[in-house]
Amino acid sequence: MSSNGSLTRKLGFWSALAIAVGTTIGSGIFVSSGDVAKAAGIPSISILAWIIGGVIAIPQVMVLAELSTAYPQNGSGYVYLNKAGWRPLAFLYGWATFWALDPPSISIMALAIVAYTASFFPFFAGIAGKLLGVAIILIITAIHYRSVKAGGSFQVIITAVKIIPFIIVIVLGFMYMNFDNFSYTPAAGAASSSLIGGVSATTWAYTGMAAICFMAGEFKNPGKVLPKALISSVLIVLGLYTLLAVCVTGLMPFDKLMGSSSAVSDAVKYIPGLSGMASSFVAVTAIIVILGSLSSCIMFQPRLEYAMAKDGLFFQRFAKVHPKFETPSFSILAQVTFACILVFFSNLTELLGYFTLIQLVINILDFAAVYKCRKREDYNPIYRMPVWRITTILAIAGAGWLAWGTFTWAPVQGMIAAGIVIATGLPVYYYWERKYGSKNSNSSGNIVA
Repeated sequence: MSSNGSLTRKLGFWSALAIAVGTTIGSGIFVSSGDVAKAAGIPSISILAWIIGGVIAIPQVMVLAELSTAYPQNGSGYVYLNKAGWRPLAFLYGWATFWALDPPSISIMALAIVAYTASFFPFFAGIAGKLLGVAIILIITAIHYRSVKAGGSFQVIITAVKIIPFIIVIVLGFMYMNFDNFSYTPAAGAASSSLIGGVSATTWAYTGMAAICFMAGEFKNPGKVLPKALISSVLIVLGLYTLLAVCVTGLMPFDKLMGSSSAVSDAVKYIPGLSGMASSFVAVTAIIVILGSLSSCIMFQPRLEYAMAKDGLFFQRFAKVHPKFETPSFSILAQVTFACILVFFSNLTELLGYFTLIQLVINILDFAAVYKCRKREDYNPIYRMPVWRITTILAIAGAGWLAWGTFTWAPVQGMIAAGIVIATGLPVYYYWERKYGSKNSNSSGNIVA
């Protein structure tokens, strides 16, 4: 084990790619295809929206690639905001993430897996389903608690498996598509087509690549691995989503696609041989896909609080590294315990969704942090993004667009949630800063090579 109780670098490129892709491709793709089609209005704009949605994510991962190779430490945005001199904001980011975002996302995904399982086994409705949700969380946690290498290997396998059903749909979709579907024209008086609306509807489906930055301190050769994995993941997801959008559009009439809340499932019904088992095929696919995202979240999310605790800005127990397994053991257990409790109070998760706005605003500041960090003497990134000022402006604009869309969806609730984070977080921040801040001013401590 490492001599100073820190996490060690054990993961390689394939684990990084699997975490980035596995986190990004979640349950959203099953729903968003219909939403994008409805917002876009016509097939060509709908497909173009998926392409632009992915292109928008490219400057964002380029900024993160530069920041993560300058500071290859666990903690992602917390580290970059801290280095930029925005320490209170860095703390509020982690504070909101722990209480309102990460454990709830674990419980939501576990309950989604249970919901699809219940379509095969109705017994798992009600309390039996909640117990199954907890069991799923605990089994995956056991893998990531015991070994970061085994966790990385599991993530590679589950991500590869989750892509297979999409490839099946794409291949069969190209074989059986009806090209007349692409020449759909809206009825007179129908809502006008909107490229901006279509792109907005894709943005959530493209979030998740930044997950690997939370574990930057545990990748071997991070200067090479992180940029390669970040940029590759965007291109893979962009290609997969675009091909899927083409196939779904080609398989089912566009007016039906616009009204579909489960577009992939409905499109599969138009494939000969799969039509009778479409709902079962998609339910199994969804279980695998969400399981991969759940595993990724249980793996990377606890690293944020670990980094904060090493820096004296979170409960000190969260900095504990297991002496044998070399994982942030207490941070993992605390997150999943909280998530398991939330499984039984799933109505709360709807309220906690309003806290997303503060995370999105801080994401904008994350990208802006590169302006401040570039002036620091210790800023020596191995990867430097091309035309950095323009790339950063594009990254901020993309993140701002998503934040604005979220704000307009629930402005009052979003502002109240932000107020709660500030009102509860700042007193705690100043307490911990007085008690521990001077002890360790370098976020996330040392990472052992």
